[in-house]
Amino acid sequence: MKIAKLETFCTPLIGFLRVTTECGAQGWGQVSTYNADISCTVFHRQVARHALGADATDIAGLVQRIGDAELKFPGTYLRRATGALDTALWDLRGKAEGKPVTALLGGTPGPLRVYGSSMRRDITAADEAARLCHLRDTLGIDAFKWRVGKEAGRDIDKWPGRTEEIVPHVSKALGDGVTKLVDANSGFSPARAIEVGRLLEDHGISHFEEPCPYWEHDWTRQVTEALSIDVTGGEQDCELSSWQSIIGGRCVNVVQPDVLYLGGMCRTLEVARMAAEAGMTCTPHSANHGLVTLCAMHILRAIPNAGPYLEYSIEGPYTQQWADHLFVERPYAVRDGQVEVSDAPGWGIEVAPAFLEKAAYAVTEAA
Repeated sequence: MKIAKLETFCTPLIGFLRVTTECGAQGWGQVSTYNADISCTVFHRQVARHALGADATDIAGLVQRIGDAELKFPGTYLRRATGALDTALWDLRGKAEGKPVTALLGGTPGPLRVYGSSMRRDITAADEAARLCHLRDTLGIDAFKWRVGKEAGRDIDKWPGRTEEIVPHVSKALGDGVTKLVDANSGFSPARAIEVGRLLEDHGISHFEEPCPYWEHDWTRQVTEALSIDVTGGEQDCELSSWQSIIGGRCVNVVQPDVLYLGGMCRTLEVARMAAEAGMTCTPHSANHGLVTLCAMHILRAIPNAGPYLEYSIEGPYTQQWADHLFVERPYAVRDGQVEVSDAPGWGIEVAPAFLEKAAYAVTEAA
């Protein structure tokens, strides 16, 4: 099957790709969220021309060739754009074979435990505890992550004392039997991260995400070596050379590649394989209800070193209202603290016509 047509539909927040082959087969993929309009421009200028006429079934080979051809442009935008092609071709292959993507990877459809992931720092400890406890009681979610520090904060908290207040307050409110995680989003120096980590140890938190600026691998390794709880990270790392450093240096306990930041399923599976060989768990980053969470779901049902839960954003109208109406049928319903990977072919989704009608459109196709 040769690729004949590549269409993007985007807003500044999110962009989808529809791949069509010469025989009319189609698949849906997505560039990564945020500045998606830029990623779609990069796609048509630097990815699409390499894909036209290529074998749609040779996903890994095509992704590699595009990276080689665009060697002067490593980094996030090329990977975000290439991720759209990769994920669309996995959907196309699944539809052609009548299998969900997870089955193509050697996995099976079925349930996944979620952890409710808060994206907010402009929230008090009391209000955060109240909403997490509500989700615990109504949806049966038994694992939650909340935010500490300030994003890239250089040891400055969102407001003075917030970290020291929110950690014990939310942990106590959630109670026993709930797995507790926090995310620092590159907020701390090693010394401050270790100090915060001791607080987490004292209050039953088991997962400390991205404690130091993510590009400072040695800083993160210092934190990992100092603490007894899992230090995790990697969502921002889009080059395999960075992952070789992170995994080879044992900078974290748990790797968290983001399928769409990293450049697609093939590259994410390579990171998961590297981590498995090093004895590390892989829990992909999936912080919104676009396609990235569905990709993570299919991976977690297939890889041998999958983490115990899926990151599931709990945000609705606060930050992610744009994600509420992306698909004809939302694939993310939580029941008893779990979501379900369906047995539908490919990703098992159709992009909502209402989104497509309003989105900016561009096409690259064979002459």
